[in-house]
Amino acid sequence: MATAAATADRGAADLRSVPVRRLTVLYDANCSLCVFVRNWLVRQRQLVPLDLVPVGSDEARRRFPELDHAAAYEEITVVGDGGQVYRGASAWVVCLWALSAYRPLAHRMSTPSGLRFARGAVLAAAKYRGSQWQPPAGGASGWVYDPARGWRYVAVPPACEGGDCDA
Repeated sequence: MATAAATADRGAADLRSVPVRRLTVLYDANCSLCVFVRNWLVRQRQLVPLDLVPVGSDEARRRFPELDHAAAYEEITVVGDGGQVYRGASAWVVCLWALSAYRPLAHRMSTPSGLRFARGAVLAAAKYRGSQWQPPAGGASGWVYDPARGWRYVAVPPACEGGDCDA
């Protein structure tokens, strides 16, 4: 399996000619909507196998060391086995394309007007996700959604983890 870094040098045009035989979907294991979608994807008949890996996990970082994992928290990210990286609406479309029952819909969604619709769905999901997000318990590091500023990562120094710091 090629890594994203190895194939990125070939350019976007070359990546389009690389067949996709497997996809890795990075999902937020702390988000109820993301976990619901992950569980739904697992139950579908897959024409292209989907590996579902929690974003930011040791497994995700091992598989994709050059990937911007902070950006992967901000929007759905899917990585093809040939190094293709899909984000946002394109990631949703490629997930549908991998599923037997939804491939025809994915083809319709890949048109300019279909992608506008997919972007709207992604934005609605992000808004829901933001409204449901709870900061990590005990002062731990994690992603926090601020309606005025969007997602941001709040790092707590290791000495303060568990709320033992008076910062």
